[in-house]
Amino acid sequence: MKRSAFTLIELMIVIVILGLLASLVMPSLMGKGEQAKKDLVCVQMNGLRTPLKFFKMDNGVYPTTEEGLKALTTNPNSEKYPAYDKNGYLEKGKFPKDSWGSDFIYIYTDGDYDIISYGPDRKEGGDSDGADIKLSECKKK
Repeated sequence: MKRSAFTLIELMIVIVILGLLASLVMPSLMGKGEQAKKDLVCVQMNGLRTPLKFFKMDNGVYPTTEEGLKALTTNPNSEKYPAYDKNGYLEKGKFPKDSWGSDFIYIYTDGDYDIISYGPDRKEGGDSDGADIKLSECKKK
């Protein structure tokens, strides 16, 4: 006798097996997308270190908090920064945003700086999943 189709029992067994596999795999995949976004933010913030170093090499200091990261694209004060690179330190219009589409926050204090992303909740502060992401706390890879 020649069979040309699966029986209902065979189909049910396959569906149960697929369900079991999904129940084992899905929990380990959940949350990986959000962690990948946070890791990308750290990479982006680390990428801003080089333009900031070039700014400091040319001008002797990092931009102030008030001047912010925008100082990497346009000279905030030509009298204060006469050696500013005429092309800037980032491509104009190519200013990076964090994984959630928000601007990075730049804070300069006592000769050093930190860069912050407010994270997925886009609000200052927060805890666990909504916590701010700071360059100073990113793992160096």
